[in-house]
Amino acid sequence: MLRYLTAGESHGPCLTAIIEGLPANLAVDEEAINALLARRQKGYGRGGRMAIERDRLRFLSGVRWGKTLGSPITLQIENRDWANWERTMSSRGEDRQEGVEVRHPRPGHADLNGAIKYRQRDIRNILERSSARETAMRVAVGGLCRCFLGSLGIETVSYVTEIGGIAAADLPLDYRSRGKLASASCCGTFDGAVEAAMMARIDAAKAAGDSLGGVVEVVVLGVPVGLGSYVHWDRKLDARLAAAVMSIQAFKGVEFGLGFGAARLPGSQVHDEIGYREGRFIRFSNRAGGVEGGMTSGEPVILRGAMKPIPTLYRPLRTVDLVTKEIHEASVERSDVCAVAAAAVTAEAVVAIEMSQAVLEKFGGDSMEEVAANLAAYRKYVEEL
Repeated sequence: MLRYLTAGESHGPCLTAIIEGLPANLAVDEEAINALLARRQKGYGRGGRMAIERDRLRFLSGVRWGKTLGSPITLQIENRDWANWERTMSSRGEDRQEGVEVRHPRPGHADLNGAIKYRQRDIRNILERSSARETAMRVAVGGLCRCFLGSLGIETVSYVTEIGGIAAADLPLDYRSRGKLASASCCGTFDGAVEAAMMARIDAAKAAGDSLGGVVEVVVLGVPVGLGSYVHWDRKLDARLAAAVMSIQAFKGVEFGLGFGAARLPGSQVHDEIGYREGRFIRFSNRAGGVEGGMTSGEPVILRGAMKPIPTLYRPLRTVDLVTKEIHEASVERSDVCAVAAAAVTAEAVVAIEMSQAVLEKFGGDSMEEVAANLAAYRKYVEEL
């Protein structure tokens, strides 16, 4: 069983995670993971925090000489901004400061609900953990899972398809080419023809003190048929992938394949017809996004996530003071105008984590050699049907 936990506050000393369940002898590409962390920090419309941080992963346990040991793996990312917050975020009671409480919850954020739930008068005790800074560690965990999937011939790619209502065209590009172009784009998109328009929309939002959201797409290639299951609701792979993407800060919707468009079409234009070619079952289309009945079909898994605009606005919306209950402008934390490009990297990471869990459920073993042998035997069985 693959499981992980992250810990750490946005302006605390560091972010940490423990991941358990990865087999022994997995070759870890630390620089590839660091490259993902660097990609998460980029994107047109990012704020000043990204100019401070230089996210680099450090392994504290579970990896020796570039390979996993089969034991729990501890990951750490330093928060360089901690130097500016050491007393404000100190764990020591004697460092407590008066008059620094955050009392004006931002509409659209965890601020008010969290303060009520955890009985806090200082919203900083909520916003520090609910901040999207936490996604840096999930990208690191996802990067480790990408190493696992890649060693088995399974690949993930991600890119932005829309920012602020400006959508990329459905260009005749394969998914790898889309991912490669997106990684070089300041907006994270593969369609260079709309990049300037996306940047202009972000500039306009910044000038207005506003923020923008968008849509990202994640694709998983080389997936064997039959990951996930139909037998229980919590084993359906599309449900688990949707939950993972919806767990990312500011995400409000997920769809697979045709998604909501399938509700507007007759069945003859929705379902993927089945054929048999070159010794294997195939689909003549992939409108389902690679998942049918909660299980992979063997086609690429394709899903999209919708990210709402960031709640921190430099022209704040109305709110209420947490203590006095008087009308006030919402608090302003240092923030981004648009973080959709970064969100694509995070979405790819959480998808990689869930796909790794599904692979281990079906082909599990204590070593990579055992997992690979189990997968190879299964692929051979499928080819001989």
